[in-house]
Amino acid sequence: MTPGAPRIAYLQLAASMALVGANVAVAKLLAEALPIPMIAFLRCVLAVALLWPLARLLESAPRPKGEVMYNLAWQALFGTVIYNAGLLAGLRLTSAQEGGLVLASLPAVVALGSAFWLRERLTPPQWIAVSLAAFGMAAMTIARSGSDVTGSALGNLLIFGGVIGEALYVLLARRIVGRVGVITASLWMQIFSALMLATFALPDIASIAALADPRLAALLVFHSVTASVLCLLLWYAGLQRVGAGVAGIFTAFLPATAALVAVVVLQEAFTAIHAIGFALMMLSVLIATWPRRQST
Repeated sequence: MTPGAPRIAYLQLAASMALVGANVAVAKLLAEALPIPMIAFLRCVLAVALLWPLARLLESAPRPKGEVMYNLAWQALFGTVIYNAGLLAGLRLTSAQEGGLVLASLPAVVALGSAFWLRERLTPPQWIAVSLAAFGMAAMTIARSGSDVTGSALGNLLIFGGVIGEALYVLLARRIVGRVGVITASLWMQIFSALMLATFALPDIASIAALADPRLAALLVFHSVTASVLCLLLWYAGLQRVGAGVAGIFTAFLPATAALVAVVVLQEAFTAIHAIGFALMMLSVLIATWPRRQST
């Protein structure tokens, strides 16, 4: 491994989760005109259309072995279907404040999963980093919500279900690192996702007439390319060099970017609490990724 390899992996993981976070706002805009299952289904179909020729050209598009295919199917269920369903359904019921607080638990859930399921040993600095990331995201969520918004226990529970789904996706992806090409893994995950979503989306097939609006169609294409292609390629590439425990720290970029997009796009105020939240998140990443002296 070259000296700069971990840094490249860190950038890939951060960019991946930042794209996922930015797409929360995009998905909300699309949801105003299209049913949620149809959005997710069309996103996956477009992703397959993009990934299939890339896989054939760059990786010969081999069909993964049975165990890997099984793993990719579970990733599709947890990382695409359950995460998106839980997040978008939950945000319809709960406040931005409480929903964001739940999302802020993602780094800690991934860290616990990597320690107890994948048996990866987390160092004390990594545990500290997880805590800082969670507190940082919670602070930013409080800042963007406003004090006059109430939450919903059911909405929070749905979002936490999405958090569990995303965490399981992260952990499952780590299990097949090196056993299948990055593009091929992304392709088959999107194929499985489209198949799972088809049952829920096709009854509302008439709703795609809304895509006659060029702005809406452009949003869907952007959503698919960034959330179902680029973020997956970046995440799988980063996991080639980084364990799931450290990768989990970078899931903090998901709620962080979602908060930042709300500030920039929706013109919400950037407060001192926002600044504290970003500082804690960046400190968590710095602690988790700081080079350590190797024993000889």
